[in-house]
Amino acid sequence: MSVYAKLQKARLQLVTSGIKKTGHNKHGGWFYYELGDFIPTIHKLFDAVGLCGVVRFGENATLTIYDTQGGESIEFSTPIVYAEAAKGQPIQLLGSTHTYIRRYLWLLAMEIVEADAIDSQEQEEKPVKIAPKAKPPAKVEGKDGPWQLKITTKPDATEQDWINAVIHGTQLSLEAAASEKDVMDIFKVNRSIFDKLKEVNEQDYTSLVAEFSAKNTSFKKE
Repeated sequence: MSVYAKLQKARLQLVTSGIKKTGHNKHGGWFYYELGDFIPTIHKLFDAVGLCGVVRFGENATLTIYDTQGGESIEFSTPIVYAEAAKGQPIQLLGSTHTYIRRYLWLLAMEIVEADAIDSQEQEEKPVKIAPKAKPPAKVEGKDGPWQLKITTKPDATEQDWINAVIHGTQLSLEAAASEKDVMDIFKVNRSIFDKLKEVNEQDYTSLVAEFSAKNTSFKKE
C-alpha cells in the first residue's frame, strides 16, 4: 500500500472516530479543534497503518508524513506567522506560535474541516460615505485679461448646462487664438474655471484639455 493510500485510510478512519471540539472562543461563541482533540487519535491510526508524522520549523513550517515501511513521504508546508500579544514572555509567544502552526498543519494534512471562524461571525455593515458632488457655480470668471471667460447660467440651469457653457466659451476663445502663447494664456487666465470643471466632470475636463493640445499642435504644423 502506498503512503497516499495509507494516509487516505487514516483520514477516513478519523472521520468516524468521533473526535470532539473542545476549544471555545468566548468572544465569537464558536468551537474549534485543539491539538489534544485529534492528535492522540491520529497517532493510533497512523501506528495501525504504518505512518509517522514529523513537524519541522525553518523558513517555513512543514509536516512530513512518512511511510514507516516503504520510506515514501508526503510533505505539507505553511509560512510561519508569529503570535503576538501585549503581555507574555518571548518564549511563551514562541510556544503559542508552534502550537498554532502544528494545529493548522495537522488540520491541513488530515483534511479536518472547521467552519471558518471569520466568515461565521456576524459582519458589521459600515455605511458607505458618498462624497457630495461639486456643484457648479451660477457665475464664475477667469482672471482679468484679454482672454477672460465669464460663465453665467440661469438659476434653473442644470449641471450639464453649466458644462456646455464652459466648453462653448473655451472653444470660441481657442478659435480666436493666433499663437501658442494665446492658447497658454487662455488656459492660465481661466485656470480657476477649468479646475472647477474638473471637480464637476473630469471626463469633460480631459476632453477640453485635449482641445488645447490639438490647438497647440496646429500652430506647430504651420
